[in-house]
Amino acid sequence: MRQTITTLSALLLSVGILLLGSGLQGTLLAVRGNLEGFPPSMIGMMMSGYFAGFIAGCVLGPHIVRRVGHIRAFSVFAAVAASVFLLHALAVDPYVWTGLRAITGLCLAGLYMIIESWLNERSPNELRGSIISIYRIVDLTATTGGLLLLTLGDPQDYPLFCLGAILICLALVPVGLTRSAVPAPIGTVKIRIGRLYRLSPLGVVGCFGFGVVSGAFWGMGPIFAQAGGVPLSGVAFFMAAVMIGGAVAQWPVGWLSDRYDRRTILAGTVFLASLSGLILIALYGMPQQFLLVGSALFGALMIPVYSLCISHANDYMEPGDFVEASSGLLLLNGAGAVVGPLVASILMEATDARALFAFTALVHAGMGGFALYRMTRRPPKPAEEQGDFIAVPRSTPAVFQLDPRAEEEEPEGEPMASTPMASPPDDPAPPEETQR
Repeated sequence: MRQTITTLSALLLSVGILLLGSGLQGTLLAVRGNLEGFPPSMIGMMMSGYFAGFIAGCVLGPHIVRRVGHIRAFSVFAAVAASVFLLHALAVDPYVWTGLRAITGLCLAGLYMIIESWLNERSPNELRGSIISIYRIVDLTATTGGLLLLTLGDPQDYPLFCLGAILICLALVPVGLTRSAVPAPIGTVKIRIGRLYRLSPLGVVGCFGFGVVSGAFWGMGPIFAQAGGVPLSGVAFFMAAVMIGGAVAQWPVGWLSDRYDRRTILAGTVFLASLSGLILIALYGMPQQFLLVGSALFGALMIPVYSLCISHANDYMEPGDFVEASSGLLLLNGAGAVVGPLVASILMEATDARALFAFTALVHAGMGGFALYRMTRRPPKPAEEQGDFIAVPRSTPAVFQLDPRAEEEEPEGEPMASTPMASPPDDPAPPEETQR
């Protein structure tokens, strides 16, 4: 185990540095946009642009990597993402920022996909559960750290933008110096949404609903905190409390879901998440410490929902279907994350900032109602026949090949989803990189 972790340390360090930069960026831009007087609907559009770009990156990333190789593709994605981060400070305009956010999403999807495929290639089968747990810890820790970096400067000044760009550039260093062999080209899977819904209706609706809620919160949560009287330094802590609450709750929720009907645990979690949104509305305008407790409770109930939905769907998958089905659920989650900030921001602009958590409470309640309905349509899966709950990073489809629930199988080599995007010809990696 120790030798494997040592081998993967450069990749884990790279993704940790990258998540520090990306964790800072989203909150920094929402806060800066609000200080610049951007209307909530424009801030929501910017945040939706990021998730739309991320979906495009999941589709196009494998083709780009197959054309130029892992290290070259990683360098290009990192260089563009860092440059775009700096451009936000040079062109403070909501329409420009929406385009830049889409480019950022595409680049970060490519970066995460490369690292995850590399981790998958270098992870022995018997250690995959441990590796994905370590990756999840790095994900939660680095993202929380990135949010807290907002406290180091003034969002209206240039240094925070420089810091974010520097971190993205520094993520190149461990990957560039690693002596690990370059993995095989990234495979793609064919995604059939209709088949996926027939396999697990609750998994499909749950992942889409989670995307709506999480996209709305990460896009508009800083605006809620600012409007509620939280000082700029406290906005970072408000957002970080959600991550900390989610990290603490993942394993108790997972433990319960492995021992009882997972649909019951999922329904109870989302109904409580709906209630936590109403609690945050009640805490609006109160001292910061009350809002921090409320946001930690909200995160503890919101964040585990995605992994619960993936685990529930896995209980009904055929052997060998895990990567395809989970990748489809991830893209549905991304589609929900495009919708969430747009709808929430329009509601906030029409009323006030409290509409954000009224919206999340409504969506969570709808998810809970659908879970109860599904419990009347199919008998429960016996606990001993359920698969294990695993806290899955909400990243790219490549992460599911690392998941121990995935069976070893060759990628189908078909385009991801029925997308109209044209794919470039797949050329082999250049000889000089293949030999590394």
